[in-house]
Amino acid sequence: MYRTHTCGELRISNAGETVTLAGWVQRARKLGGMTFIDLRDRYGVTQLVVEADADPVLVETASSLGREFVLQVTGTVVERESKNAKMPTGDVEIRLEQIVVLNKSVTPPFTIEENSDGGEDIRAKYRYLDLRRPPLQRALALRHRLAQEVRTYLDSQGFMEIETPYLIKSTPEGARDFVVPSRMNPGQFYALPQSPQTFKQLLMVAGYDRYFQIVRCFRDEDLRADRQPEFTQIDCEMSFVEQEDVLNMFEGMMRQMFKNAVGVDIPNPLPRMSWYDAMDYYGSDKPDIRFGMKIHEITSLAQGHGFGVFDSVPYVGAICADGLGSYTRKQVDELTEWVKRPQVGAKGLVYIRVNEDGSLKSSVDKFFSPEDLAAIAGALEAKKGDLILVLCGEKRKTQTQLGVLRIELGNRLGYRDPKVFAPLWIVDFPLLEWSEEDGRFYAMHHPFTAPKPEHEAWFYSDKKEDLERVCANAYDFVLNGTELGGGSIRIHNADMQARMFEVLGIGKEEAEYKFGFIINAFKFGAPPHGGLAFGFDRVCALFGGQETIRDYIAFPKNNQGRDVMIDSPSLIDEAQMQELCIVSTVPAET
Repeated sequence: MYRTHTCGELRISNAGETVTLAGWVQRARKLGGMTFIDLRDRYGVTQLVVEADADPVLVETASSLGREFVLQVTGTVVERESKNAKMPTGDVEIRLEQIVVLNKSVTPPFTIEENSDGGEDIRAKYRYLDLRRPPLQRALALRHRLAQEVRTYLDSQGFMEIETPYLIKSTPEGARDFVVPSRMNPGQFYALPQSPQTFKQLLMVAGYDRYFQIVRCFRDEDLRADRQPEFTQIDCEMSFVEQEDVLNMFEGMMRQMFKNAVGVDIPNPLPRMSWYDAMDYYGSDKPDIRFGMKIHEITSLAQGHGFGVFDSVPYVGAICADGLGSYTRKQVDELTEWVKRPQVGAKGLVYIRVNEDGSLKSSVDKFFSPEDLAAIAGALEAKKGDLILVLCGEKRKTQTQLGVLRIELGNRLGYRDPKVFAPLWIVDFPLLEWSEEDGRFYAMHHPFTAPKPEHEAWFYSDKKEDLERVCANAYDFVLNGTELGGGSIRIHNADMQARMFEVLGIGKEEAEYKFGFIINAFKFGAPPHGGLAFGFDRVCALFGGQETIRDYIAFPKNNQGRDVMIDSPSLIDEAQMQELCIVSTVPAET
């Protein structure tokens, strides 16, 4: 055997045993005539010692070791004179009798430590070295534990894990598809699935009433911290269920994951909030409820005082920032410039300061009396030392801007502790979104989402205002300002599905071409069904207290969608291009 124990296993109870370890040299150092070596594997680090009077060959070998050399060592476990309480193995060390160098290493391009000296780009290029570092090992270990909890829970609830195809038909709705040319069908293409949506519905038609899959999905879209071109979903579907059944089932799954993977108890039951309340009070359909600072509409209090900016818009909203009344004029000006950035899009910012003596100071003092300002402060329950910030404009746009500002202030004030978890369900989404630019409706989720039963009369109405009132039988699981999962009760009736396509402006021929297989399936006794998909990478990152998902993916892409380690995507040779009937339109490099 290469080893009898791992590098994280030995304790004081092992003292006196002869053991063999294998791993990588974390560091080697000489103190006097002795050589100390820290040997590392994914389980931990053990200190090794070569005594000054040891066999000269052993001493010479120990002196020649470099970082990341791969060793097999044998020796006796002894109690350390100078213990290290920060290491699980810190009470013992191994007095070496033999060192076998299994492989040498060139000097790595960055330190393989808890906190590396390597930048993001160099660590991405040498990702296999970065994966040796403890933070990434912990991240992938957490990912593994969470995946096991998912499978254990869903198996206990009667779910079957069933794989669905990766090479499917392109149905571009929303994000771009990744496409794959077919050699056997010249000029035709597969698409990589953005989700297994239609296949899991077909499994319900087939009678597999509880399906799940931890599945890879693909979207050709711009990247950010919580988005990758290939990502993983916990994909689930159930038959003969209503919304309440689905929420209870997956609330139970998340509760078990929190408890068993990170030792956290979440509320039972979880709070629920309508999409409309989320937008009205938080300016987001994925609100962070770890802190207050809710949005208040103050249109009636702000208008009619001669201030044209407020009087000329349909909506005025405000938030109250605890304790920011001490902000200087320079700091308020900086915040004003911050909300004017294109990412926020506000035209300006009005403030009302509640001074420590209770008096009020505002940037619009000339238009508002002290009594007017006091009425606004009272509506927001502002206290001494608070700062009220006001934006105005079109209602939903302004609420969104206030929501972004609220999150920024939450960050500045330290309210967004990653170790605090505040999950909730968002329900009662609009079924449809109207595009003024295109003059048509789009599905808020996807075209297979059913309307709420009580809104079906509006769904079949020809009036635009009626269709805008229809709520989807849909729900999102939100944690700390991030949407972790979403789903809906699906349309299972061919006539209702045809109506949805009609409302979305998808003609019969187009619908038949893109979705004919599922429309036809609904004619063969499709059961009522619904489901939910969690973004597994996001779940892992948030459970680990991080915002970026990259550390929780073994081999992620960078912001340009490239894997710099293997240099992908890359060109293919001309013979492959011809075989696939592809002609490149990219200009040749000069």
